Amino acid sequence: MSKVLVGLSGGVDSTLTAYLLQQEGYQVIGCYMKLFENDSYHEKNLRNIEKIASYLNIDYHVEDLANTFTKNVYEPFVNGYISGETPNPCGLCNKTMKFGEMAKLADKYGCEFLATGHYLKTDGEYIYQGLDKSKDQSYFLFYIDKEILPRVIFPMGDRYKEKVKELVNDIEPLKEIAQQKESQEICFVDTNYRDIIKRHTDIDTPGDLIDKEKNIVGTHKGYIHYTTGQRKGFTLKKPPEGPRYVLRTFPKKNQVMIGTKEDLESFELEIKDLNFFVPYEDFEATVKIRYSSKMIPCSVTFQGKEKATIKLQEPGVGIASGQAAVFYHDERVLGGGWII
Repeated sequence: MSKVLVGLSGGVDSTLTAYLLQQEGYQVIGCYMKLFENDSYHEKNLRNIEKIASYLNIDYHVEDLANTFTKNVYEPFVNGYISGETPNPCGLCNKTMKFGEMAKLADKYGCEFLATGHYLKTDGEYIYQGLDKSKDQSYFLFYIDKEILPRVIFPMGDRYKEKVKELVNDIEPLKEIAQQKESQEICFVDTNYRDIIKRHTDIDTPGDLIDKEKNIVGTHKGYIHYTTGQRKGFTLKKPPEGPRYVLRTFPKKNQVMIGTKEDLESFELEIKDLNFFVPYEDFEATVKIRYSSKMIPCSVTFQGKEKATIKLQEPGVGIASGQAAVFYHDERVLGGGWII
């Protein structure tokens, strides 16, 4: 009987993942990773996991990985915002924690495989979009190491979220888990990112609002409050002709640049810190420049394995430094990188 380490979060997706793999004949071992300090958050999750483990009669382990998480995910998140980026912590977390540290734990507990409740698919060589496109998480896993893919199982990849809830709802001891509110996207952010950043730096120093020609056109309440594409929260000296959007921030000068919606559009971007499942050779594909953005046809030109230039066939709107650009051929993920 093959052993599989299942990353349990206390939510409905990982609950059904453990249940289905046991039904398929795997010996399931659960694992809950405590990645940050929040006692009430962990207590709620662990109560659910105790129910799951009791119902399935499986062992589970609670691993405190807060220090590793702080170094690999939390600090880059904070530093990204301070330097004027719009960070994407989930991509880093999946690489370093959920498919990095968890792989080490799978080895520790003698598990050949590891599994999570993510909505995507893998054939052991590539990852693919999940069946439920509204919940697809392939964008967030572009950065994981290719070498881990033969060991990974994603039972949710062929399922729709509503069906998952229905299945868990039919398991009486686990019914409450199916009915709980969906977890937020960034697990360690209780309200919004500003509440995290203000623990580390002053975020409320007013500064100049400038246009593309560097003319001062108003004031803002502190550059940390603004991300690319934002259209509220600043004060203009005189009413503009049409709405204005944040184009970028200048942290060293505490300035925020605004412009029109057309100014937000771009046909070219650069990425760094690449991770590709295909050879690092120029190609044409489609790209997502944010999780919620549509696919845009593009061409990719590599500068070695460190950087690449992407030319879009239609304008990308609100391209933000620190976000991920992820490339697809149909439903297959080719790889990606971090927008400069």
